[in-house]
Amino acid sequence: MAVHPICHKTIHACFTNAELVRIGADRARLLAREDMARFVAWVAGKPPDFNAPVRQKR
Repeated sequence: MAVHPICHKTIHACFTNAELVRIGADRARLLAREDMARFVAWVAGKPPDFNAPVRQKR
C-alpha cells in the first residue's frame, strides 16, 4: 500500500514500529489515536503534492 510521504512521516512520529506491527493495516486503529485523527482531518483539504515538516514526538 502506497502512503504519501507526509502521512508516512506522521505515522512514524506517532507510533513505534512495535505498535505498527500490532496495528497492521487497520486504518480504524490508526485513526483511534486523537493525534492521527486530527492530522488526517487537517491534511484532507491539502493538495496531493502538499508537504510540510513533521515533528518527531513518539
